[in-house]
Amino acid sequence: MSRILIVALVFAAACGGGASPAATTKDSAATVTKRDTLTRRQKDSVLAASKVPGAAAVRAAMHAADSTSAHINALDTVGQ
Repeated sequence: MSRILIVALVFAAACGGGASPAATTKDSAATVTKRDTLTRRQKDSVLAASKVPGAAAVRAAMHAADSTSAHINALDTVGQ
């Protein structure tokens, strides 16, 4: 029972650090822009290189997407 309580407290603490309700949308957008400098591809690459569970799936998905893009580009080049 105490493990469940500890997990619940850790989860609540992790969720509680958001912006105050008084913050405006403009301020929030500016904060996200300053903080979020990596592209989606870069974030996925970092995740794929890590040892967290599911990283291999991200790596495989990125490989599949790259292969598909290369195939599409090759088909587009043949048509020209």
